[in-house]
Amino acid sequence: MASYLPWYLSYSLAAAAVAILSGGALLYHYQCEIIYPANFPEGSRTHVAKPSQYNMPYEDLTLVTPDKVQIRAYLIKHTDDDLARRRPTILYLHANAGNMGHRLSIADVFYRQFGCNVFMLSYRGYGLSKGSPSEKGLRIDAQTALDYIKNHPVIGQTKLIAYGQSIGGAVSIDIVARNEDRFSGLIIENTFLSLPKVIPHVLPMISSVSFLCHQIWNSEHMIQQIATLPVLFLSGRRDELVPPAHMQELHRLLDTTGEVVWREFPDGTHNDTCLKTGYFEAIKEFLAGIMQSKK
Repeated sequence: MASYLPWYLSYSLAAAAVAILSGGALLYHYQCEIIYPANFPEGSRTHVAKPSQYNMPYEDLTLVTPDKVQIRAYLIKHTDDDLARRRPTILYLHANAGNMGHRLSIADVFYRQFGCNVFMLSYRGYGLSKGSPSEKGLRIDAQTALDYIKNHPVIGQTKLIAYGQSIGGAVSIDIVARNEDRFSGLIIENTFLSLPKVIPHVLPMISSVSFLCHQIWNSEHMIQQIATLPVLFLSGRRDELVPPAHMQELHRLLDTTGEVVWREFPDGTHNDTCLKTGYFEAIKEFLAGIMQSKK
């Protein structure tokens, strides 16, 4: 007995197959453009706000990475070097859109309210930095920033805390795991287990080809390499891009002798968690604990 499918079902299956294959091709060839939207919002590659707009003292730096890419950075440091040496330094690793200038209002809180020095950079391909973004490239950029900080005559011996939002959290986990002895703490907000594990949530139509994603950011593996540092988790429970379960699993996987603090914000979405009541209070308390520690 011959088997067959109704024409309309055959057509639907064929269309779905074409959509999946097309989506897979787009994912494979254009994923860096999708994952790292450096041109959004409009003007992000031509205009970068300056710390002086917030009345913060700063150095406008151009760093050259080991693979010869020029990246731009701001060092927001207390003008009194003795004070700067006594205060912690924040390595600010931003999310996947915009540039470092878009985060200056948060840097202002770290500097003015918490008394921190702040080092922030625009990854390669972002802001006025040269090159094109990729997982390998951002990892090099973060390491270049870390090396600059640790070789600095004033902030080189300060307590250093990595702070990352979204994909910046993945960069933070990665750089801390590879250089744990050079950090005093880690703060992550709305971060994922890995990019392939985010695809089924963000792009369910092509979840079957998520294996084509070569930008991995395997945070669930790297966070298990952190053994001694205190870590603060900041989780928006209404995150519409990264399922909150990712943050919960990162929290579960972490096995460190340092203090682990979990703070969740019931109404926090992916981009507005930092605006929720208690967000900066949690960071302030966490930083105070680090400053009291002998490590």
